[in-house]
Amino acid sequence: MIPHKREPRDVEVLTFGCRLNLVESEAMRRAALAHGQSNLVIINSCAVTAEATRQARQAIRRVKRERPTALIVVTGCAAEIDPAQFATMPEVFRVIGNAEKTDPASWKKDDGGAGVQVSSIMSAKTGPHVLSEGVEDHTRAFLAVQTGCDHRCTFCIIPFGRGPSRSVPMDEIFRAARRLTANGFREIVLTGVDLTSYGADLRGAPALGELVKSLLRAAPKLERLRLSSIDCIEADEELIAAFADEPRLMPHLHLSLQSGDDLILKRMKRRHRRADATKLCAELRRLRPNIVFGADIIAGFPTETEDMFQNTLALVADCGLTHLHVFPFSARPGTPAAKMPPVAPEIVKVRAKRLREAGDAALRAHLAAQTGKTFRVLTERGGTGRTEDFTRVKIGDVPPSQMIDVVIAGNDSKMLEAKV
Repeated sequence: MIPHKREPRDVEVLTFGCRLNLVESEAMRRAALAHGQSNLVIINSCAVTAEATRQARQAIRRVKRERPTALIVVTGCAAEIDPAQFATMPEVFRVIGNAEKTDPASWKKDDGGAGVQVSSIMSAKTGPHVLSEGVEDHTRAFLAVQTGCDHRCTFCIIPFGRGPSRSVPMDEIFRAARRLTANGFREIVLTGVDLTSYGADLRGAPALGELVKSLLRAAPKLERLRLSSIDCIEADEELIAAFADEPRLMPHLHLSLQSGDDLILKRMKRRHRRADATKLCAELRRLRPNIVFGADIIAGFPTETEDMFQNTLALVADCGLTHLHVFPFSARPGTPAAKMPPVAPEIVKVRAKRLREAGDAALRAHLAAQTGKTFRVLTERGGTGRTEDFTRVKIGDVPPSQMIDVVIAGNDSKMLEAKV
């Protein structure tokens, strides 16, 4: 959960889940303030796991205990998929769907009582209503350039919360990027539900690689551009070339891999196979030797045997992964995977632990290899910053949003430490 702390009678947003939710939370907060809202708490929910939905419900009850007079509005994917579970909670004032939440008109003051404003997201035709103008309290800005997903992975409920894939036209993205750089943001992250599907619904079907190269030309003052999670099988040739040709495109890429076993990938209804992942990582590393990879991986998918799990465990080394996001499999009602023969919960837990340990070891090896090197670091709050490859560095008392060169003295096994 990512809280936006506010004064007691201001607008507060509690964000769960993905970076796209983070972008939309800021848009909702601004719209609510513009319409004179106060003493309002927005719960921007996630449905990627049952635990995420449980946490949202728990947060609702906690907020009402702490702020009994506050109006609580629930939105996000969990609210889109099952609005009734929130509408029936006595603490909730209103439930708003994903199609409505970034429409400023949805945040007009209305004290008429509880209600549900959730349309059919599956019939949505246009991209996000609002592009972020930067996320408050964060050094980097996030631009939501795409939403929705046309794929049907067997474990995933998110397409039913986000609807079909829709893209923001490039000229709108360019204008937003120039505004952000003019406002002092030195780094922008492009984000979406299925980022590599960008442009398929637009005239001329521009791919993500074209967007990246065109954006860097359109915003010459932008110092750093990053991508959020991408699907390795959809990385187009122009995008791959951009990592070699565009120094302002940062050498860090987070991949939605999920498994390293071909049969499990097939049962997940993923579009890539193990060889596709290793091939992409090898090619990008050849073109950009300093690139660093992260990945989402699911532990204990139904029918996963120990041998299948070993294939996934080996993917950490075979792809050269440094940052792992490990998810123990969580069955989502209404998905095909929920009907498949499950792996015993205790085995799922152990496999997730083994993957995290492998990820921790890979991160430690990466950190150890950086000692003595000099990096350009974008500073953040709390005395830390990020290198170009997104490795966190402890830098001491330096104001945020500065671009500084540092020499690495060592690490604490979690982040680098700069010479002071």
